Amino acid sequence: MKIAVVTGTSTGIGYTTSLHLARNGYHVFAGMRNLAKSEALKAAALEESLALEVIQLDVCDTQSIANAFKQIEATGPVDVLVNNAGIGGSSPLELTPEDEHRQMFDTNYFGVVNCIQAVLPAMRERSTGCIVNITSAVGLMATPNQIAYSASKWAVECLGESLAHEVYRFGIRVVNVEPGVIMTNIFENSAEQTRYDKTSPYQPIMRRNGKVFAAGFKRAVPPEAVAETILESITTDEYKLRWPVGPDAEGFLAARNKTDTEEWVQMGGDLSDAEYNEKFLEKFGVQL
Repeated sequence: MKIAVVTGTSTGIGYTTSLHLARNGYHVFAGMRNLAKSEALKAAALEESLALEVIQLDVCDTQSIANAFKQIEATGPVDVLVNNAGIGGSSPLELTPEDEHRQMFDTNYFGVVNCIQAVLPAMRERSTGCIVNITSAVGLMATPNQIAYSASKWAVECLGESLAHEVYRFGIRVVNVEPGVIMTNIFENSAEQTRYDKTSPYQPIMRRNGKVFAAGFKRAVPPEAVAETILESITTDEYKLRWPVGPDAEGFLAARNKTDTEEWVQMGGDLSDAEYNEKFLEKFGVQL
């Protein structure tokens, strides 16, 4: 059996992907920082007699990573790494403390780097392997009120594309899976407390960002759609780097690419809600 490692598996995309890969013939090592949250995944795997093992893996802790991959490699070499662990957050840059900004990069970007570096030498030596990075639609679309999160996902997008070029000659596949709004609790795993304040000068930006997500949740897709896309990206004979998932990822990005950058920036000006909503509907086809 091929071995797949999935990070951030206690809930949502990681949880669902671990089960989906195990159901499709992979021996899955499901990594999570807090094993106290592992019971649901263990029970689901046991009920279906799946080859799935939950391991302690904190992507921000180099010793935890070393211990986890030593345990995994006792079974065999890693064929697939799914970099899913991440934290969300939303607040204007001026209101985001440096430690929270760094926390998002430590998890969302450096956590990916740490795990890739753990598996890359063996993949290169064997001339095979696949690295899947779970990025985000906001990793391709600059998102106000989510600068830290958006920037960390932009960084992973760049990492994935650059790495894909670096390791192509070694037979290693790198893909970026880019979900839009998915029905998960990622923003419950947030780097900061909510800072919504009706008296803040940033209140219109915060409110509008919330409305965009509210509109997204009305047509959000389940994490199973991401898991299915991950499996397809791993197994398809026709390689491609980017795999958007859901109407937000596909529709918003296409619409944003057709919108002049300066016009998008100027939508942050002193518009009334009615004016902003009209422009957003015109450009993105979404009623806020």
